[in-house]
Amino acid sequence: MPTAFAATCTARRRLLGAAAAAVLAGAVPASARAMPALRRGEPATRSLAFHNLHTGESLHTLYWEQGRYLEQPLHDIAHLLRDFRNGEVQPIDVGLLDLLHAVREGLGATRPIQLISGYRSAATNAALRARSHGVARASLHMRGMAADIRLPGCELRRLRDLAWALRRGGVGFYPRSNFVHVDVGAVRSWIGS
Repeated sequence: MPTAFAATCTARRRLLGAAAAAVLAGAVPASARAMPALRRGEPATRSLAFHNLHTGESLHTLYWEQGRYLEQPLHDIAHLLRDFRNGEVQPIDVGLLDLLHAVREGLGATRPIQLISGYRSAATNAALRARSHGVARASLHMRGMAADIRLPGCELRRLRDLAWALRRGGVGFYPRSNFVHVDVGAVRSWIGS
């Protein structure tokens, strides 16, 4: 009997611990939960450089340092990746920023990422969807989780191949429109126009 009682208490403690962890996880912002630990040999900083082709704005910023995302650079990035059609700003998922950083690093890029599309408001997405069958109804652009990009001096296929090799989300290849779509949703790929 003491053995069964001890097993019941242990199971109850595990259940309560899991419930407490779930409650605490909900109280912590997603960006804080997404913070990766600094791994041995990993650079102590991450930076990004963008050139928004629609607004003409450029930004080169350090957004992560010593295991922490930096608040002001995240705001600056969100502003640059805003919906250029109506000026609406949305926080950009830090997973997307880390993916873009990994792409630049993997390609050895020194020039800024050319941004075709970052965040899209629901109104903009609906308008684009009305004009094109290639725009998703629940586009990850509307959640700050996707970007349409290219890198000067980098062949589009090479950019696509590296993004796909990272296996961090969706990769759309648009050779006629001259850009690659990357997102941090489900891992999948497609070819557009």
